[in-house]
Amino acid sequence: MIEFKAVSKTYNGKVKALDNMNFTVGDGELVGFIGPNGSGKTTTIKLLSGILTPDKGTIQVNGFDVSKEPLKAKACIGYIADNPDIFLRLKGIEFLNFIGDVYKTPADERKKTIDDLAERFELSKALNSQILSYSHGMRQKLMVIAALMHKPEVWILDEPMTGLDPKSSFELKALMKEHTKAGNSVFFSTHVLEVAEKLCDKVIIIKKGHKLYDGTLAELEKRNKDKNLEDIFLEITGTK
Repeated sequence: MIEFKAVSKTYNGKVKALDNMNFTVGDGELVGFIGPNGSGKTTTIKLLSGILTPDKGTIQVNGFDVSKEPLKAKACIGYIADNPDIFLRLKGIEFLNFIGDVYKTPADERKKTIDDLAERFELSKALNSQILSYSHGMRQKLMVIAALMHKPEVWILDEPMTGLDPKSSFELKALMKEHTKAGNSVFFSTHVLEVAEKLCDKVIIIKKGHKLYDGTLAELEKRNKDKNLEDIFLEITGTK
């Protein structure tokens, strides 16, 4: 579970990226986080993952305060950033083993997870090559495997489908559904509204650091009959 309570974040003392933001992601929920560019999506995700610290408010993951108990909170999280270009001179398998060491994942469990996910994402043959030689999509697949290797209960994903080929995108969406079906939580940002429409139990729409909507797609569609999510989104955010 994720609890985001009265959180505000300002950059350089001037730019208010988030203003008194509140939301929850319950166990078994797959929640899409959508909004225009510059709305505060990535800031929210970096706050959730502990990369940034809020000016005000509290953030909890599975009951652990991200600021006060960062290691316990982060141990529950599988995080995929919006940029997969890291540790480029390592081989893929070296990077995965490094992440496994960070999370103290047992060697036998680690190998099985790497083998299973690398086969699922068609990355097995590339693991002994430097990440520098990977395409953007291959690097994104590697980040997915790394994020899921320690079996985290809460997935926090920033534009996770960017750069993935159709098969890998399908596999990731299937994994997200499997994860929430098992009673876990997934919170992900996306610009692809069709993905949110087909995949999510709930959506949160924000603009300029303010929450505009937080609820199920069924509720949203009931309020806006005969409109798809794209039309509704453009109207709510004032971009139509």
